[in-house]
Amino acid sequence: MRRLIGYTVMCFSLGMLFMLVLGKTWIGLLLIAIFIIVGYNLFSCG
Repeated sequence: MRRLIGYTVMCFSLGMLFMLVLGKTWIGLLLIAIFIIVGYNLFSCG
């Protein structure tokens, strides 16, 4: 279950990365970094 949640969060962060290309905001960049780290930890350590 943790792998599924981690994979979902990683996909969500990739979608936000695409959002960053359309409109550059620092808050978006910070959220992308947080979601990538959390998603990777849940996916690999689960």
